[in-house]
Amino acid sequence: MQFFPAFLRLDGRSCLLVGGGKIAVRKARLLLSAGAKLTVVAPELDEAFQALDLRHEARTFEDSDVDGHWLVVSATGDPTVESSVYEAATEAGIFCNAVDDRNACSYITPAIVDRGGLVVAISSGGDAPVLARQVRTRIESLLPATLGEIVDVAARWRDRVAGRFNDLTTRRRFWESFFGRHSTSEMAVAEQAIQTMYDGEPQSGGEAWLVGAGPGDPDLLTLRALHCLQAADVIVHDRLVSDEILSLARRDADRISVGKKPGCRTNRQEDINALLVRLVGEGKRVCRLKGGDPFIFGRGGEEAAALEAAGFRYSVVPGITAAAGCAAAAGIPLTHRDASQSLLLLTAHGQDSVDRLDWASLARDRQTLAVYMGVRRFPDLMAKLIANGRPADTPVAIIERGTTEQQRIVRGSLGQLTMLAEAHRVESPSMLIIGDVAAMGTGATHTSTPRERDAFPADSAIHRTAVHRQQGTTG
Repeated sequence: MQFFPAFLRLDGRSCLLVGGGKIAVRKARLLLSAGAKLTVVAPELDEAFQALDLRHEARTFEDSDVDGHWLVVSATGDPTVESSVYEAATEAGIFCNAVDDRNACSYITPAIVDRGGLVVAISSGGDAPVLARQVRTRIESLLPATLGEIVDVAARWRDRVAGRFNDLTTRRRFWESFFGRHSTSEMAVAEQAIQTMYDGEPQSGGEAWLVGAGPGDPDLLTLRALHCLQAADVIVHDRLVSDEILSLARRDADRISVGKKPGCRTNRQEDINALLVRLVGEGKRVCRLKGGDPFIFGRGGEEAAALEAAGFRYSVVPGITAAAGCAAAAGIPLTHRDASQSLLLLTAHGQDSVDRLDWASLARDRQTLAVYMGVRRFPDLMAKLIANGRPADTPVAIIERGTTEQQRIVRGSLGQLTMLAEAHRVESPSMLIIGDVAAMGTGATHTSTPRERDAFPADSAIHRTAVHRQQGTTG
């Protein structure tokens, strides 16, 4: 973050604008709309200035012009003048902005979405102002014009609500409930609703949300999951939940990592269950954030049972499971009319789970197997499937860190599975797709890494099998 975002109170403050052209007019209107007392220094003014309430000094800029002002804006379009204004303002300890000259700025004016009392500011730090304006346009289309009226309602009730609900958590939940239901309501409806809520009993007690974070790409997070992240007091998250997704949480929310590492027995499931029960029992709203979907190999059912046994409220927010997300990112259809009429999701996390699988059923033709957490069990998977009749030339695809910028795809056949994983140094998290569909989607785009490119000599047989046969899918 190159520039610290802030909103400045300009009401009644003296501000200096250098320049009198059309761009300066826009800046003058913006400053005056915030209540600034404006002085403009420019030899001549555009005729549009005539309708504005300001003081005009009809001359060129002098360094002493910045004295006594709280904020300075330079909009002459002349780099020499802009630089002089910036240096004088900096010497005087005054914030300065030069239009379209980031080097002459100590602050930047963002693109603004104005809804009365609600203002949204968007900035690219001066690197891509056109993009910032495009983002503003998108946000403009999302925010109803009535939001300013809802802010006015909240302003009238703010002190009364603070007086009645002196506990910060209770007060925050009051406002979250109000805005969640009435951010698009008409003013009269919102006034009646807030009166009813004020007269009623405050919301109390904790609850938990078992939330699926999807396979890794933050863009695949559901809207409901995003709402939970931004409302939770505590985020209890797995190891594989990315920093990009965690950054979407409420800033003041506590974050607790309970991630399990392969082969490590820390953070037992029983301990996680107990942690959730304790936090909810303390009256907190807890977002239990899991990769993929909480009810597909995520042990969400065990956590739900623990919360239910303790008598606490909880809800489940499904996410895009890794099989669906990774396969889509690789362009692999999990089912296909000509290749696969069924899909089986299975986990090969430990030896016990491998031994309990129905291998004769899994080895049947014309079905897709999507294997979670199976990297360390690839030799067992390969051997047992082939021993039970699955042909060794059955296509396979290993999708490592699927949907993320680090995604890579290794393709080959079932009989090569162990060799592929070792030669490519495949790591967790990886999704294994077994079946004829794994040979599809070779034109799908993904990120190729140096490690993938350098895994084999260019003339080796395994390189030709695992990489050449799907040119454009591995690089």
